[in-house]
Amino acid sequence: MILGMSLPAFTALHVALSLIGIAAGTLALLRPCASTKAASLTALFLATTLAASVTGLLFVSLRPRLGLGHVLGVVSLAVLVPTLLALYRYRLAGAGRWIYVAGATLVLYLNAFIGVMQAFGKIGFLRALPSTTFASPLLLAHLLLLVICLWLGVHAVTSLQPGGFPRPARARPTRPLRVADRWGN
Repeated sequence: MILGMSLPAFTALHVALSLIGIAAGTLALLRPCASTKAASLTALFLATTLAASVTGLLFVSLRPRLGLGHVLGVVSLAVLVPTLLALYRYRLAGAGRWIYVAGATLVLYLNAFIGVMQAFGKIGFLRALPSTTFASPLLLAHLLLLVICLWLGVHAVTSLQPGGFPRPARARPTRPLRVADRWGN
């Protein structure tokens, strides 16, 4: 038992937190701080990723040896500290924008990296995929994941404005509407 939950229930909670974090993180990097919904999505991403990292570390109590997932969980927690500070303390001012995007992209990648490892270790048809002379399916999946996360990070940093506010829409000049404007003249 972990935290008063059976092992299958705790594992299901951990997996659900991880999957929600991956989905919310992908959406948050696609539309960073574009609205209050995006801010809520970003908070959900960071909270579930933090919770998934912490719950993942609690699995050490079952086996007293550290695995790759535990190391990546510690790295994820270490990266989350400056990421959260950049977003909530410094409001993406100055270098905070780059720190937030780099941190959010990295923790999303680490969370998804472990998800890919777990999928190839636990899902039968993925485990049974044959390796080619070029590379293994696991390596190809990780390369694809890396490319997707890098693209999300570049997209986020180019669309995110300092202060966390969306880009202002182009303002149309305000002038009184003339009769000629109504008729298209």
